[in-house]
Amino acid sequence: MRLKFLNYILAVMAAGIFYVQVYAQDSRSVLFNANWKFNKGDVTRGEKITLDDKAWRTLDLPHDWSIEGPFSDEWASGTGYLPAGIGWYRKTFSLTPEQLNKTIYLYFDGVYKNSEVWINEQYVGKRPNGYASFYYDITRHLNPKGTNVVAVKVDHTDFADSRWYSGSGINRNVYIVATEPVHTAIWGVAFTTPSVSAARADARVSVNVQNNSKSTADTRVVTELLDASGKVTATTETNVQVAAGKAADAVVNFTVAKPLLWSVEDPALYQLRITLYSKGKKMDVVTEQVGFRTFRFDADKGFFLNDKNIKLKGLCIHDDGGALGSAVPRDVWERRLKTFKEMGCNSIRMSHNPHQDYLYDLCDKLGLLVQDEAFDEWEVGKNKWIKGWNVGTPGKDGYNKDFKEWADRDVRDMILRNRNRTCIIMWSIGNEIDYPNDPYTHEVLNTGRNPQIYGKGYQAGNPLAGRLGEIATNLVQVVKQYDTTRPVTAALAGVVMSNMTTYPEALDIVGYNYQEYRYPDDHKQYPKRIIYGSENGKSYDAWAAVADNDYIAAQYLWTGIDFIGEARAWPVRASGAGLVDLAGFPKTEYYYRKSLWTSEPMVYLASVKISGERRRGGWAESHWNHTAGDSVNIVCYTNTTEAELFLNGTSLGRKKLSDASNKVIVWKTVYQPGELSVKGYNDGKVVANYSLKTAAKASQVSAVADHASITANTHSVAHVAIHVTDESGITIPAADNEVTISIDGPGKLIGLESGDLASHEDYKASKRKVYHGKLLAYIQGVKPGVVKITISSPGLKTSIVEITVK
Repeated sequence: MRLKFLNYILAVMAAGIFYVQVYAQDSRSVLFNANWKFNKGDVTRGEKITLDDKAWRTLDLPHDWSIEGPFSDEWASGTGYLPAGIGWYRKTFSLTPEQLNKTIYLYFDGVYKNSEVWINEQYVGKRPNGYASFYYDITRHLNPKGTNVVAVKVDHTDFADSRWYSGSGINRNVYIVATEPVHTAIWGVAFTTPSVSAARADARVSVNVQNNSKSTADTRVVTELLDASGKVTATTETNVQVAAGKAADAVVNFTVAKPLLWSVEDPALYQLRITLYSKGKKMDVVTEQVGFRTFRFDADKGFFLNDKNIKLKGLCIHDDGGALGSAVPRDVWERRLKTFKEMGCNSIRMSHNPHQDYLYDLCDKLGLLVQDEAFDEWEVGKNKWIKGWNVGTPGKDGYNKDFKEWADRDVRDMILRNRNRTCIIMWSIGNEIDYPNDPYTHEVLNTGRNPQIYGKGYQAGNPLAGRLGEIATNLVQVVKQYDTTRPVTAALAGVVMSNMTTYPEALDIVGYNYQEYRYPDDHKQYPKRIIYGSENGKSYDAWAAVADNDYIAAQYLWTGIDFIGEARAWPVRASGAGLVDLAGFPKTEYYYRKSLWTSEPMVYLASVKISGERRRGGWAESHWNHTAGDSVNIVCYTNTTEAELFLNGTSLGRKKLSDASNKVIVWKTVYQPGELSVKGYNDGKVVANYSLKTAAKASQVSAVADHASITANTHSVAHVAIHVTDESGITIPAADNEVTISIDGPGKLIGLESGDLASHEDYKASKRKVYHGKLLAYIQGVKPGVVKITISSPGLKTSIVEITVK
C-alpha cells in the first residue's frame, strides 16, 4: 500500500498537478496552480501545442502581473497608476492514473479579465467578468495517456476600466475536479434550513446529479451530516433515475436534535457529506461546510441573528493586498479579518464584486456575517478617473460593455457558488448604480439635498433613473430563481432620486450610502422599508444614527483597510480610507472604532500638535515625540467610564467619557519628553492601561514574525513586522530608513509593504523604506527547512528572524 501511494505521488508530481489542502467549497477540487508559463504581451496563436514557451517565465498561481509595475502616471488613478495589457498563460500536464476515464473539469475561481481558454488547441470558452468563478468540462479535449496543454489568454487592454485596483491575470486559484461519469454537479448542492431552533433544526438538501455516461443511471443518494468531531449526527437517502447525458435533482430532508447554532461569537459548523451509488458502486463523494442559524431583518427593529437583536458593525473591503496585488494568499486575509474582529467588526461587505473563494471560508470559520455583491455598474458605464479622483476627463470602460449579455449568468453563478455559505446573509445586485448623473438622472435632482452628485442638478441626455427599477426587478428575479432564503439588496447613493422610481420597491432591504440624514424621514414615509447603512463614513454621528435607532440594522464603514486605486492625483496611488493601512497595521481611527464597538475595557492614546500640521494617515498619531514647548492635544479613545492621564507620573486630570464630545476624551498640555500614560476606570477601579514613551535616536531594526512555522505552499505566509526603534525598542514615528531583506534557506520574500500611499518603490524588490517607522515583509516557504531572514539598514543594528517551513 505504501509503495502504491508513493507511486501515486510521483505520478502527480510528474503530471504537474499540485495537491495541497484546498479551500473551494467543492471538496473534490485539487489545486492546479503550480508550474505555469507566463508571457506578458500578446502572442500569435498562443494556444498552439507546438509553440515554444521555454523562454516564458515559470510561476505558480495565483498571479497578478499589474502589481509588478512599474507605477506611472501614464496609467489610471482609478486603478492605482499600474499597467494592464494582455498576458498569456500555458501549462503542460498529464492525467494521473486515478484521473483516467473520469470526467475532468477545469475550474477558475476568477481571472481578470476577458479570459479565453484552450485545451490542446480546442477553444472551450470565454468569460469577460474578472470576478466571476467559472468552469469547463474539458474531458473530450484531453489526451488521456499523453501530455496536454492548457492555454489562457487574458485581455485587460482597457486599463482604466475600474474605480479601484483590480489587478491583471489568473489572480485566483485554479482547480482540477475529476469525477466519475455519474456525479454531483459542480455547484450542484443546495442546503437550506426551513426551521431552526435550539431544540431542533430541519434541513433540506437538493442534489443535482449529472450523468455523463451513455446509459440511464439509477442512483442512490446518501446524505450525512457530521459535527466538528466527525461524528455523523444525521443521515438519510433517496433514489433518483438520471437519463444518459442529462441531470436530475434528488431532494432529501432530515432533522437534527439540539443543533449547535452558528453565531458571530461561536461560529459552529458542520460537514455535509453526499455520496452517490450506482449499480452497487460508490460513484462520487462531495463534502461541503454548512451551518445552522436563523436571521431576519425587521423594518422597525433591525437585524436578528438566532432571535437575538444585534447591530451589524460592518466594514467594506476590496480584493487587493497592497504589495501582493490581487493575488493574495489566504493567510494574509486571515490576519486582516482577525484584526477586524478584534476591533468589534462582525460583518463584511464584499465590495463591489464576488471575492476569493477562501475569503468566505474564513468568514464562516471566524464568525463574520457577509453581504455578497455582484456589480458596481450595470448597462451604462460610470466615471473611471484617470488623472485623479474627480480630475480631468473620466473614461467609461468597464463591465457595462458585457452587462446585457452576461449579467444574468454572472448573478446566477455568484449565487450557486456561495449559496451554502453560512456567513452570507444578503445578496447585493449593485453598488451606487443610482449615483446622481453618474450616469442616471432625474428632475428631482434640481431640488432637495443631494450629498452625492456628479454635476449640477438634472442632466438632460443622461439615461433616466426610471430604468433602474426595470433592471433591478430582473436581477432580483434571477437571484430568487436560485435562492429565496436571503434578502436581495443594493447600495443606493441617490436615494432622493431612486425614491422617484421602482428601484427601492424591487429590493427586499435597501442600503443607504452616506445618507444617514434621510433615515428618520424615509422611515416615516416608507414604514415597511427595511433600511440600513450600506456604506458609511467614520464620524460618531454616523454611528449614532445606527446605535440610537432600532430600525437601522447596520453600518458598513468605508473601508476596513486601505486599498490601491481610487486615488487622488499623482503621486498618490492608493486610497487611505481604511481603518487599517496597506500593511495591515491598525491606524489611530481603528482604536476609536474599537472603543465604540467593543465592551472589553480598553484605552488608547494619540497626540497631535495643536497648530494642526497634518501628516498622511490622520490628525492624531500614537506617539509621544514632539518639539519642546509644543502645545499638544492628547486624544484618548476608551470604552471605560472614566480615564485619567499622567505625564511623567503627574496627573493631568481624570475625565468622564459621558462628558466627552463624540466619545473622545481630550486633554491639552505642553509637550515634555518622557512617558505619557492613561488609566481607564469602571466603578472606580482601574480596568485598562496604555502608555506612550518618547523615542530616542534610531538604533536598530527589530522584527517579529507572526508564525514560527509555515507550510510550503502558496497560501501559507509568515508576516514579519519590522520597526525602526531606539535602544529601548520604541518605534521612531518619523523614521523613513531604507531596509533590506535577505533570505537564506527554503523561503522567499513575496512582498514588502510600508503603507505609504504615495510610494512608488518596486513592490517586488528586496528593499523598501519604512513608513512611520514600520514595514511588513511577506515570507513564503518553498520546501521543508529553516528560513533565515536578515533585516538590515545602514547605521542600524541588524535583526534576524528564523522560520521553520514544514
